[in-house]
Amino acid sequence: MINLYIMKKILIILFVLPLVMVSQDKKKKSIKVQFVVNGNCEMCEKRIEKAALYLKGVKLADWDIPSNQISLIYDPRKVDLEKIHTVIAAQGHDTSEVKAKEKSYYDLPICCQYDRKE
Repeated sequence: MINLYIMKKILIILFVLPLVMVSQDKKKKSIKVQFVVNGNCEMCEKRIEKAALYLKGVKLADWDIPSNQISLIYDPRKVDLEKIHTVIAAQGHDTSEVKAKEKSYYDLPICCQYDRKE
């Protein structure tokens, strides 16, 4: 017969292993997202990416000029997506979720002022 001590060890492993696996799924470190950020040129690209990367928890920011899409990798435990939208909009660039304030938009260089949809 199987030793009672060994049987207890096996049962503990069978119950603890699934719990450890589930808890590691909840600790997802990085999320990849894309959303629209309005802009026109390389100066916009630098400004938008710099604003996103300024936030602790944003690991990658890559804004594509033709599509106006920003691709981000960020840690949701350190920064939330709404904060990222807000910081970019504060630089004068409308995002898919947050519209930049008029003053921020008009402070952009003329070449960076895109067609705002009111």
